[in-house]
Amino acid sequence: MVVSMKEWKLRDKIGQMIMTGFPTADITPELIELIEEYKVANIILFSYNLCNAEQVQHTCTDLHLRIEQSTGHPAFIAVDQEGGVVTRLPGEACNVPGAMLIAATGKPEYAYQAGRITGKQLRKLGINVNLAPVLDVNSNPDNPVIGVRSYSSDPYQVERYGINMMKGLLDEGVMPAVKHFPGHGNTATDSHMGLPVVEKDLSELMDDELIPFFSAIKQGAPCVMTSHILFPKLEKDKKPATMSRAILTGLLREQLGFQGIIITDCLEMGAIQSFYGTAEGAVEAVKAGAELLCISHTPALVKEAIQRIEEAVSAGEIPVEYIDRAVSNILKWKEKYRIEPELKDISVIGSKEQKEAVLRMTLEGITKVSPMELPEVTKDTVVIGSYAYRSTLASSSVDKELHFGKYMAGKLGCRYLEVPVNPGEEEIGAAMSQLKDAPSVIYGLYNGHLNTGQLALANKISREGKEVLAVTLRNPYDFSLLDNKIHKLAAFEYNTVVFDALEEVIRRQYNAAGKLPVTLKQAEH
Repeated sequence: MVVSMKEWKLRDKIGQMIMTGFPTADITPELIELIEEYKVANIILFSYNLCNAEQVQHTCTDLHLRIEQSTGHPAFIAVDQEGGVVTRLPGEACNVPGAMLIAATGKPEYAYQAGRITGKQLRKLGINVNLAPVLDVNSNPDNPVIGVRSYSSDPYQVERYGINMMKGLLDEGVMPAVKHFPGHGNTATDSHMGLPVVEKDLSELMDDELIPFFSAIKQGAPCVMTSHILFPKLEKDKKPATMSRAILTGLLREQLGFQGIIITDCLEMGAIQSFYGTAEGAVEAVKAGAELLCISHTPALVKEAIQRIEEAVSAGEIPVEYIDRAVSNILKWKEKYRIEPELKDISVIGSKEQKEAVLRMTLEGITKVSPMELPEVTKDTVVIGSYAYRSTLASSSVDKELHFGKYMAGKLGCRYLEVPVNPGEEEIGAAMSQLKDAPSVIYGLYNGHLNTGQLALANKISREGKEVLAVTLRNPYDFSLLDNKIHKLAAFEYNTVVFDALEEVIRRQYNAAGKLPVTLKQAEH
């Protein structure tokens, strides 16, 4: 589709390039103003917007209608529905396992199935863009933001699984945005909070991080999301990838041949807002070659960014051709993924068939890392755990009522002990005194490589001669810091589907046959 830009007002064009959100389940007056007065034409939804399937569908239908009436063109409505620790859909929907759990199954077809399950539900709800899959290669065990969101530390595994999920979404009529180009897996800083740096040159990136992205592009990826990361060997100025013309135009467009939409990660994240400012970041992103600008939360920043882009175009800082080319490309893809603003049958949302498929994937992904037979559970076994917490702003809000120890003890018919997520010496001592009569302990670890008190307690229990089964409920890197004689299960996620699957494994009703998709350092104990 060829769209002439000659009759368009500049503000109308810029509105097509903005994606924003709103803070409640109901559409706010501030959002209506952005749609009607600033012609903002794309929306991102978060968990707080999504109460139940019926409400989500009504909200999305309303948004599609408002945006089409205001702009004369379809809307993109997007969500971060990766699966696992990053899910936004409401409770009755079927949230698929995350990347690392799926990769642990050894079955790439499960990634495709996860894409189909996710895409089918999104489309029925009125959502036509999924900001997934993650194509980052998690090569840094200390990465605070990617971790289990990545399929593997092996780029070819990431390629295999990530592209299968991408194709599943495509086959359900949802536009996937593969992320975070050119790679967020080798960082030790969370770009929500700071500005990460990756000291790799192009040759090194081509041999690792870029493998999944290049393959996705060759296989028809319609949208790529940028990362807020400095790559000083690719961009000589101190600009993150999102603001780098060398990376977005020189590398992504020209060298890799990408012709789809370039969308930024949120420009309100710390990596942009704290170091450059959101509005200036938006201008630099457009100059770099970005087309869809995510400003997810703050209406005042959306207005400021639009006004600053208008000024930059008027001053010749941004050639108007950049704007025209971006809008033309966006509209082409909008026609392809357009959703008619009408209510549809949503009985498919969270169907029995979908939930059975998710449980099967979860069971097959649980991974027995140690060679020994799992310890027998008796009524005197104690399950230890802490409540989950949001370790990064990217992850979903957590169920504050769900406690691994309490839940699993109820399922297994034994006792439980609640400990802090990072117990100190005094708390470790108190826990040990309560475990003196326990022959065995099941310890649910939650990012123990960051909360090392968990690992100190697990090792101390083991060294007292008790059998310990350590279960990682997030990143499996905790195992590298545990004694060799500790039994080890990787479960990757903290939710009731995983806990129910764990019960079957711990009771020896199901043999955990998953395989870790990442490499662990050898424990030194």
